[in-house]
Amino acid sequence: MSRTPGANGDETRRRIYSAALRLFAQRGFAAVGIRDLAREAGLTAPSLYHYMGTKEDLLVDIMLSTITPLTNAGAELLESLERPEEQLAALVELHVWVHGGRGTATLITDTELRALSGPQAAHVMKARDRYEDLWRVVVDRGADAGIFDLADARVATIALLELCTGPAHWYRPGGRLCSAFSR
Repeated sequence: MSRTPGANGDETRRRIYSAALRLFAQRGFAAVGIRDLAREAGLTAPSLYHYMGTKEDLLVDIMLSTITPLTNAGAELLESLERPEEQLAALVELHVWVHGGRGTATLITDTELRALSGPQAAHVMKARDRYEDLWRVVVDRGADAGIFDLADARVATIALLELCTGPAHWYRPGGRLCSAFSR
């Protein structure tokens, strides 16, 4: 990828972000070097730092720009619905659609936490915990009301999140399994 003539800073930042998404998803965060990232974005390694902090900062940005809107959308949904079974169905639908539609970003967000350390890891974990808490509150409310029959709301919440994340790993529009969901 070569530099776009007359590119502005915002466009260059988008190219860096897109390059990071592709490379982190293909190789994993640890296997991507700064030179790889710069080359993919059409920049030199030194000029890359003009547009971003560290590679870890870029990863945190990807993660937070994925989980924060998902959490906000989930919270909005919960405010618009009253019954736990409706809330849970809405969270499931939101999660599957976001993970299917932004599969690369969500894959990185879901799998590359291991690459973070210290305060950055804690910051992203706190954001992920807020999202998980939306689900847990709904599951707890449903269990307390006798709607959901389960032994451990925390385990059920994690299992539901994992189940709803799965389609992002195997579903492809137009793919063999796509017709299974057509009506």
